[in-house]
Amino acid sequence: MTERAAIRPDVRLDDGPMVPVTCEACRARVEVRKSSWEQTSIQWSASATAACHERGLLGPAADGASFPGCSALTSSIRKAATTGSLRVQIEDPLLANDDPDSHGGGHHDGPHW
Repeated sequence: MTERAAIRPDVRLDDGPMVPVTCEACRARVEVRKSSWEQTSIQWSASATAACHERGLLGPAADGASFPGCSALTSSIRKAATTGSLRVQIEDPLLANDDPDSHGGGHHDGPHW
């Protein structure tokens, strides 16, 4: 008899559920979870997709795979996070390659991701 590995449930939304954020430019309302300052999850509804001005500029090709993101919504999400209406789950910023305290230290001339 083989023992099956336990499947761990995904409980991330228990500690930090998606919350509504409304774009200040077009009023599109999306659901957002900010895991860290660098990572944001966004769920678009059909009505938010239709309301977004930047998606509208792309026309019918603005599906999830080809839409690079909305700068106005990004600004609204950033404002929600900095004012506290959107909780950032992990407040610590990621260390950059040129941060002397990061692994390896020192300045690197390569790309900074």
